[in-house]
Formats: sequence, structure tokens, C-alpha cells
Amino acid sequence: SDLMVESTSAPTMERLSGATYWLTGLSGAGKSTIAEAAKVYLDKALGNTTSVFCLDGDVIRQGMNKGLGFTAEDRAENIRRVGEVSKLFNQAGQIVFCSFIAPEAGPRAGVLATHAKANCKFTETWVKAPLEICEGRDPKGLYKKARAGIIPNFTGISAPYDEPKGDNVLTINTDGKSVDECVQMLVNDMIKRSEEHTSELQ
Repeated sequence: SDLMVESTSAPTMERLSGATYWLTGLSGAGKSTIAEAAKVYLDKALGNTTSVFCLDGDVIRQGMNKGLGFTAEDRAENIRRVGEVSKLFNQAGQIVFCSFIAPEAGPRAGVLATHAKANCKFTETWVKAPLEICEGRDPKGLYKKARAGIIPNFTGISAPYDEPKGDNVLTINTDGKSVDECVQMLVNDMIKRSEEHTSELQ
């Protein structure tokens, strides 16, 4: 479906480059769904399929971070590595969507610092939904396993989630919103930040 996005003038869309959006939130909140839908929308708007890249927790753990488990140390290292990779894509001018629960504020702050040091645009994006909604969706059956004690240290059930704080956080509440509406919020934020960044450079 066609999205109604504010100020989609071609020059504005063409200026969209070199940005990392880190989508954090509970399992089932809609992180990967929004990232993938935003890529489809931006691929069409930008006229190519190579400007936008999605880094997803499940995919990364099958490859680059295959040897890492789910201890606090391993989770932090998982996030650190993804942060470094997303920074490289960002420096190459690509838009990167990282979909990771990343429950602890410390490692997320580390990724922000890595990007800031390299002068790369970074937006922490809280994909927010109540626990009961996420558990109701449960696309991978993980909550069921967590409740049964099969999966220990499961974020939201047996492990905490540090909610993102600060003025620069983009919050997308997926409860009661369509995927298109969520993508619209993300793209509008991207255009806004791109325009602010451009005016700062002038």
C-alpha cells in the first residue's frame, strides 16, 4: 500500500543516506517487521535495493556471532559487534536498520558512542508494545517456552528490559497501529533528522 509521508520531495528522499536506526524492544514488539517494511518502502522511494540494509538478531547469530550465547557478557559483545558493522555501513552512506532486543542500556549507549565518535547519525528507536500484546503475538513461540522455564533469562519474563530514555529516542508504539503507520513514523523522523543535519552543515 502507498504510504502518505510528509514532504516526500525527491531531493529530500535522495538526501537520505548514512543513518543507523537501532530498533530495540521486547520480542514480538514488531522490530523486524517495521525494519523490513521500511526497507521495502525506501527501496521504492530511492529507486534501488542497495541503499538500505537490515541487520537482524536471528540472522547475525547464525553467522557472524554464531559462537555467542545469551549471558550478559555475550549479549553485550553481540551488540558491540553489530554496532561496529552498522557504523561501517553508515560510513559507506547506507541506511541501516538494526533489529535487536538489546535489553540493557549500557551496550546500547556503547553503540551510540561508537557512532558519535565516527560522526555517524544514530537513532535509538524504541519499538514499544505492552508485554501482554507481545506475548499474545509470540510469532516464534518463545514466550511459551520462557513461561515453561525452557528458556532462562528471557527479556520481559525472567530478565529485565531497560526502557530507552532521552530526547533523541524515537518511540514507535505498535499497539493499535498498522505496519504502514509505524513505517511512516520512522521515515518522517528520518527526513526530519536529515533536514536538521543538512541545515547544521550549511
